[in-house]
Amino acid sequence: MTAETRAPFAPLGGRTPEEVFGGLATPCYILDEGQLRRNGEILAGVAERTGCRWLLAQKAFSNYDCYPVLAPFLAGTEASGLFEARLGFEEMPGKEVHVFCGAYRAQDFEELLRYAGHVVFNSPAQLAHFGPRARAAGKSLGLRINPECSTQEGHAIYDPCAPGSRLGTTRAQWDAHMTPELTALLDGLHFHTLCEQNSDALEITLGAVAEKFGDVLPRMKWLNMGGGHHVTRPDYDVPRLERCIRFAQAQWGVTVYLEPGEAWALNAGFLAARVLDLTENAGVKNAILDCSAACHMPDVIEMPYQPPVYGASVGTSIACPPGSSCACPTDAQCSSLHQYRLGGPSCLSGDLIGDYEFDHELRVGELVLFGDLAIYSTCKNNTFNGMPLPQIWRRSEDGTLEQLTAFGYRDFKYRLGR
Repeated sequence: MTAETRAPFAPLGGRTPEEVFGGLATPCYILDEGQLRRNGEILAGVAERTGCRWLLAQKAFSNYDCYPVLAPFLAGTEASGLFEARLGFEEMPGKEVHVFCGAYRAQDFEELLRYAGHVVFNSPAQLAHFGPRARAAGKSLGLRINPECSTQEGHAIYDPCAPGSRLGTTRAQWDAHMTPELTALLDGLHFHTLCEQNSDALEITLGAVAEKFGDVLPRMKWLNMGGGHHVTRPDYDVPRLERCIRFAQAQWGVTVYLEPGEAWALNAGFLAARVLDLTENAGVKNAILDCSAACHMPDVIEMPYQPPVYGASVGTSIACPPGSSCACPTDAQCSSLHQYRLGGPSCLSGDLIGDYEFDHELRVGELVLFGDLAIYSTCKNNTFNGMPLPQIWRRSEDGTLEQLTAFGYRDFKYRLGR
């Protein structure tokens, strides 16, 4: 698959990064409204066919200037605390606001109730402490459950069902602490166990939910199946997802909510950077860019995650593509490919984005475009090492570019003091 047709770069429409973004100062993020709309249309189709209700998990994508594009496809937003709840309330007016937090702070809770219509608690103790106040305010209450069903490999940091997890109420905890009075406060249950997964993992998890909490669910009005559903990925099994939704609706008579974050903004953003320097050490060619993994794409280090690069492939041993004009043996690394380790300019030796194979030698000043960086980037970036925050641009569906931010020294300084 060529750089022009890979999903993360399809929004370029066959033009090169230099042609589309060459006039922008780097590093910078670009959010693509056309791809956001295409993602929204896929999710809306599921809602139309099943009657489920979609929420936007703002922890993954919270660039509110783009909310008007997604709003027609959404029932509302999902928040992880006070500030996200307020953002969803203010920037998507008239929509539902759901909030879940591992533990709520007493000093925040009254203000939180101004914004959130659905409040989900992590434990019976939090439900007992805050639930009566939220119920008196007319809110719909839920409890996060832990079905103790892990379907992830290699992402333990993102596995809420890992042994000893602090997230969600297990059936043993339910039996020990949920009194009839507490159960009567509830309108729904919530589970979130997936991370960038297909619907087969949801099907497995739903079976565990039925086994552990199937006797409780008929008393509920809604079931929130959380996030981690990669619905807009090309290989996602949408029919299986719809079967899962219909099963829950028929089995327990509940309204089904789903709250993905990535699915809304998958492949809908870029990070543009330029090569500052090229060095070589022990046979490794390093390209030092003006963007940073640690500061501008933290998931590269935390997940770990290696974003796609336009015109390059991930890996260190890529054979000549079938039908190419290269004369290299097909079982050997192609000598026409040039391998570089891309890294940032910070003092952190581990500020590395990864190893990539290019079909040409990089040059100082060249534009390097990373794909699929609308998610977990602008909402997680930081100014470690005094690194400037990249500007954020919006690309409209007619190709117009609009600058949304004007970050500078003040944004670095005023996070640290007066």
